[in-house]
Formats: sequence, C-alpha cells, structure tokens
Amino acid sequence: MRSRRLFLPALVLMAASCARPLDRIQLSLGGASFQVEVARTDEERQRGLMHRDKLGDREGMLFVFESDQHLGFWMKDTAVPLSIAFLSASGRIEEIADMEPYSLKVLRSRMSCRYALEVARGTFAGLGVKEGDLIELPEGFR
Repeated sequence: MRSRRLFLPALVLMAASCARPLDRIQLSLGGASFQVEVARTDEERQRGLMHRDKLGDREGMLFVFESDQHLGFWMKDTAVPLSIAFLSASGRIEEIADMEPYSLKVLRSRMSCRYALEVARGTFAGLGVKEGDLIELPEGFR
C-alpha cells in the first residue's frame, strides 16, 4: 500500500516535467530583440512562468487569448518579479503594471485585450516602452 502512495506523486511530477516545450517567437521591444515563449492553451496560460528561478534579460512569455476580454493574472508560485503589458489585438500596449512574486492578488486589465506579455520587472521602463506603443507581432501570428 505504501508504494502506491509514493507512485502517484511521482507520476504527477513526471507529467509536469514532461510538458511540451512552448513555441517561441521573436519580438522587438524598444529596439531590443526578445525571445518569448507563447502560451496559447488554458494549461499553458495557467502554468505561465510558475516554478522558475530566473528569467533572462531578453526573455518573456506572451499569453494569447482567442478573443478580446478583460484579462486577470496573479503570481502564484512565481518567484521572478515581473512586469506585464496588456495588448490589443493589433499589438498596441493598453496597460503596463508591475507584479509581486508569489502574490495571490489578481491584476485585471482595465480594457479588453487579446494578449498579455510578461517580462522581467522594470524591462519596459528600462527600454522606454510605454502605454500606447505598438509591439509588432510576427506576420500571420495567432
């Protein structure tokens, strides 16, 4: 009986570690090139950047939604301090906010948006990227 109790958690850990790697795309922010992972499914969006110890200076995650909506994000199990930009379907930055590691407080977008882009905290400000700026998405991106 004891071996069964140990077996199930081991399977859960193995499944989590075998998650399919996310697609990556290149974006330009404030003239700097970024490689960002793309989270398209509910599972990918829920996992987000959880359980990571670091995020590179030119890395991030782009969350893609099927339609414009008010988006909500939190930092559960996320150790890396992040900044988030909520984007329209055209890539226009509607809002930028900083998020606290491990916070369970839900940050909601003021407007309906199609995308959210998370990068290391302070990256947008450091590059002079602000609300109203346009982030060019790759041609045909969905």
